[in-house]
Amino acid sequence: MTIIQSVILGVVQGLTELLPISSSAHLFLIPWALGWTEVDEFNTAFAGFDVALHAGTLLAIVIFFFKDWINLIKGGFNQVIKKEKSFEGKMFWYLVIATIPGGAIGFILDHFLEDTLKNGLIIGIALAVMGIILYIVDKKAKSETKYEEMTLKQTFLIGLSQALAFIPGVSRSGITMTTGRMMGIKRESVAKYSFLLSTPIVAGATLYKLKDFVISVPFFIGIAVSFIVGLFVIKFLLEYLKKGSFKGFAIYRVIIGIAVIALWVIKTI
Repeated sequence: MTIIQSVILGVVQGLTELLPISSSAHLFLIPWALGWTEVDEFNTAFAGFDVALHAGTLLAIVIFFFKDWINLIKGGFNQVIKKEKSFEGKMFWYLVIATIPGGAIGFILDHFLEDTLKNGLIIGIALAVMGIILYIVDKKAKSETKYEEMTLKQTFLIGLSQALAFIPGVSRSGITMTTGRMMGIKRESVAKYSFLLSTPIVAGATLYKLKDFVISVPFFIGIAVSFIVGLFVIKFLLEYLKKGSFKGFAIYRVIIGIAVIALWVIKTI
């Protein structure tokens, strides 16, 4: 893998992991469309590299929400040890409870179906279908619930929806934000919760695939680029969603999905 390839993939990861447009789909599609996967050396280096790139965006989330995580952990600890009730303590345990089922189910399905689902046609369909669902849900849903007002039921269902993220093209942030909007949670609030919720899942996946990492200069460059881009994307999305909607992301998904399906047809003829 060249440095240019690692930079491109780092940018793609930083943009697509945190926006509701599917990083797994783009990290598969870019090399596939550009013909990189036809080179054995690239495939060898890329093994585990996509997960390593997630470490970059994971670090971006941890740094951006560092104070939030400190308060959440303190709150969760104090709620158990000192019996002190607080919003942070409640939300910490909501995150723990929401992570377990979605993470477990997603891990099992991903383990058995990961290679089967890495197909241009499936990815294209998933991108387009989820784009349509996101558009309809976001347009019709009310914006009533703030982050501080989220309930155990809401947080649990959002966490459970993560299991569908094992399908390339669905998008972890896409499915969690869609589920949250379906329950009337404000856009900015569901985006923040989605970022926090992804932290333990991505951390677990990164640790699990450490053995597959191929350490090199491009490896570290890709992680650094995804981290830097990720920081800007988090700030942009949270600010944008204060007044904007998910409409643009939904339309993008549909357009890219149709383009991918067309490219798949051309490549298989």
